Amino acid sequence: MRVIETKLPGVLLIMPRVFEDERGFFMEIFHEARYAENAITGPWRQDNLSYSKRGVLRGLHYQNPEPQGKLVSVVAGEVWDVAVDIRQGSPTFGKWHGEILSAENHRQLWVPEGFAHGFVVLSEEALFSYKCTSLYKGNYDSGIRWDDPEIAIEWPITNPLISPKDANLPFLSVANNLPIFRF
Repeated sequence: MRVIETKLPGVLLIMPRVFEDERGFFMEIFHEARYAENAITGPWRQDNLSYSKRGVLRGLHYQNPEPQGKLVSVVAGEVWDVAVDIRQGSPTFGKWHGEILSAENHRQLWVPEGFAHGFVVLSEEALFSYKCTSLYKGNYDSGIRWDDPEIAIEWPITNPLISPKDANLPFLSVANNLPIFRF
């Protein structure tokens, strides 16, 4: 597998080895030792799968306390996936990184603890997989607005479909419960 560092320290683009022929393909979507060599470690506590239609935007979500690291990938379809550094005191606080993840390109993104995460579906539909380092706890569920002008994410669509909850998330400048990053 090939691991590429992004402009956000800790956020990694992973390109697994894919063995492809006329029958289809085979790939490892997780191998504990190989991922640990790249500082992607568990413990792994929960796997999630979401289904969304074209134009659905989910995020930007995080959990604090008990943050979740997320190893994300697309099982079917294509998304624009985004991580935002929300660690107070981090030199890249409020910066974002985006990648196209698809069933065709087989890419994964490692979004460590301390980052908000979101995606928008570019294909007709998408199945999106999350491998998480801690359990979901509704009372710790938090988020920031997808269209925060201070963050200025360059989403590849206009007028996304958003849940009422996500539409009412705060901007980063007034969000409560942000993780504190200590150097």
